[in-house]
Amino acid sequence: MRTSEPPHHGGESAGQRMNYFSKMGIDSIKLPLWLRIAVVAGLFALAVAASLFAYRWYARPVTLSIAVGSLDGEAPKVVSAIASQLAATNAPVRLKVVETTGAVESANAFSSGKTDLAVVRGDVGDLSHAEAVVVLAQAVAMLVAPPGSPITDMSDLKRVTVGVVGGETNRKIVNVLTKSYNLDRANVVFKNLALPDIRRAIDTKEVRALLFVLPLTEKYLLMVRGLFPQNTKAAPVLIPIENAGAIAEEEPAYESFDIPKGTLRGSPPVPADDVTTLKVSFYLVAKKSLDNDMIADFTQALMSARRDLLREQPILAQVKAPDTDAGAYLSVHPGAAEFYNGNQQSFLDKWSNAIFLAPMALGALATVLAAAWQFLRSGELQTKEAALDSLYELARRIRNADKESDLSDIENQIDDVLRAQRARAATDDENALDAATLNVAAHRLENLIHDRRAALAANAPQPNG
Repeated sequence: MRTSEPPHHGGESAGQRMNYFSKMGIDSIKLPLWLRIAVVAGLFALAVAASLFAYRWYARPVTLSIAVGSLDGEAPKVVSAIASQLAATNAPVRLKVVETTGAVESANAFSSGKTDLAVVRGDVGDLSHAEAVVVLAQAVAMLVAPPGSPITDMSDLKRVTVGVVGGETNRKIVNVLTKSYNLDRANVVFKNLALPDIRRAIDTKEVRALLFVLPLTEKYLLMVRGLFPQNTKAAPVLIPIENAGAIAEEEPAYESFDIPKGTLRGSPPVPADDVTTLKVSFYLVAKKSLDNDMIADFTQALMSARRDLLREQPILAQVKAPDTDAGAYLSVHPGAAEFYNGNQQSFLDKWSNAIFLAPMALGALATVLAAAWQFLRSGELQTKEAALDSLYELARRIRNADKESDLSDIENQIDDVLRAQRARAATDDENALDAATLNVAAHRLENLIHDRRAALAANAPQPNG
């Protein structure tokens, strides 16, 4: 069955054939209403799905690993609470907590590239590749002597053994104090102590003083007070570090700080007056290579989580922005700086130019491609004049045809030209001939074929009767 081909009856006119092709072309591009609705609905659903996928891809949360550890295990608990809060609020950045034994191991894990983030102390480890996101807490150095001790200042430490709680972490501060006060010449010995061994070392006079570096929160102050008997006649002695200002100038990781009067409570208050000492910060640091926008979003989410967890985790009251000055000891991550300086960009701020320019660029590209396609096809496409010339050329061949088969071939060629022109018209080709012109040319050729057939029939030899 060849329903797509026009019938080739000898008596059929070229106009009938043209009308046949016109009708077939028009019918071929008319779709049922339900099908058109289905096509439009399908395209709409596809566009919505693509937009949703793009949004989900853009808004997908990023998980960053963070190394954190402390002597008493409290730091991982605090960071884990923050991580849970970020997940509960569907923050754009999530945390995978990698627990370590302390600040030294956390700094090593970060500097070796094992984690994206870390909670580090400013005077511990290699921080050359670290940039600050937030100051999580601040710890102060507390040199404490038991109640009734004659040690009241640094000069009294001559030939004394000092217990250092968290010895490896506090190695640098021990070195700094030794250098500043020439403690090595004074035969001062620093002995590392684990938390469970502190009370025994004091009771046995294995150590005559203790060095702590800890945040001034109720939890840690209660621990210090609990190491010594409390009564009105005797109270622990806080030994001042009077050279704290000079030390801070040489060692930017430290700051001079005054422990407030009455920090250890007691009656009378302990200490009886402010005590000068050193302070060091705990930072949450990030790799320099991490995306600025991601760190800006993380900083914002972190500050929101801090507000929500403040009652549950009082130590978060110490959380603050790091120093954003160019000369800061630990430079702030540019993404965090965007948040602190109020320069954080919204989605439209970041992508408005792309959203505006993309349609223009795509339109220009489509125009260029269309022009290139037309250029490449220029050798094979006929202009309107060329198409008419091909039809008129057939007129000469019709007049010179000597047999019926030549006329049939010409009729087939006419059909081919009409079919090609109809196909072009269906695609809005500007070189397609309009239907009226085709009809006129086809009618003229059909008349010529009819006349030539009549002439051939008249000149044909008659059979002998």
